[in-house]
Amino acid sequence: MDEDIPGKPETLAIRVGHRRTHEGEHSEPVFLTSSYVFDDAEEAAERFAGRAAGNIYSRTGNPTLRVFEERLAVLEGAERGLATASGMAAILTVCLSLLKAGDTIVTSHSLFGPTIALFQTLARFGITTRFVALEETRAWEEACDANTRLVFVETPSNPLCSLADITALAEIAHRHGARLVVDNSFCTPILQKPLALGADLVIHSATKYIDGQGRALGGAIVGPEAIVTGEIFPFLRTAGPVMSPFNAWIFFKGLETLSLRMKAHSERALEIAQWLTEQPLVAGVFYPYLPTHPQYALARAQQSGGGGVLSFQLRAGTTAAAFAFINACRLLSRTANLGDTKTTVTHPATTTHGRLSAEARAAGGVGDGLIRLAIGLEDVEDLIEDLRRGFAAVEALA
Repeated sequence: MDEDIPGKPETLAIRVGHRRTHEGEHSEPVFLTSSYVFDDAEEAAERFAGRAAGNIYSRTGNPTLRVFEERLAVLEGAERGLATASGMAAILTVCLSLLKAGDTIVTSHSLFGPTIALFQTLARFGITTRFVALEETRAWEEACDANTRLVFVETPSNPLCSLADITALAEIAHRHGARLVVDNSFCTPILQKPLALGADLVIHSATKYIDGQGRALGGAIVGPEAIVTGEIFPFLRTAGPVMSPFNAWIFFKGLETLSLRMKAHSERALEIAQWLTEQPLVAGVFYPYLPTHPQYALARAQQSGGGGVLSFQLRAGTTAAAFAFINACRLLSRTANLGDTKTTVTHPATTTHGRLSAEARAAGGVGDGLIRLAIGLEDVEDLIEDLRRGFAAVEALA
């Protein structure tokens, strides 16, 4: 971070990382180059040997990526950030950098479907995963043993918005010689700072709120220099799951408005969640900042807002009812992505969690009547009017 830049998040997200070129540009440039030219053979040799700093090849570093990495790291209160090709690439990079055959991951049933599938795939390489109930802190303690090297948590969870006590999990992980990794994609550093609560690493799907407009795929890892540069970067450099420079430019421009957007998403989502609790066809609403949420006190303690994602359970409890609701919506976008300015609606049991077994879905609380909304930035009354169409279609099925 530049020493003369003040430490408020809104300022940091706009000013950190840009080192103007000789052209004097005001907006940050995009360095669309695969390689870099050296002044002489001696300079090339020194850089490749690691004895001199400087660009070598865009798989190992790019000026545009560095702006994004520095901005995100400073917002999270981290020493170092790394950009990856996607959020899943970030998780895979952490696992393959820090784990070996015989090691164990402890995580929860309440995870994004592809993350569960990834952990199950790691079993082929001798890395075991134990799944526990997200909210039961004692279960995390009991699942850890001498082989546990990674405790991985997604909080709030997808799609039920359940929470884990990050501080408590950090203490458990460290007692067992493991590292706590937190997926902070739902809250972003604007609403939650896991490193300040004891986490060792933070993962992001930049595809979501960091972009904010559904344009590009990307991920990120942030944390201490010793872990990120010393242990994770060598794998990233060699294996190559890196972000494209153009996507990095999109993401750091997204960071400039992240604070404004997260507050607006949270305000709208809370209003929608409150309205849904009053609807007779709804059996339950899942949103951390609802006073009726069982972990409301924890949400208020470790988050500064509820975020833009919520889910609700239809009383009908069937796929047919959920499909009728979703198909009747005219304004909401039927897509599984989230974090967009456009509100999205999806049926987790047949989309994001559709490749999991029925048992795994049940363990994660993903039933046939569950619908997930990612509230965008449209007018709330317009969104409610569209939700009314969905409920009318469900009522017509009866």
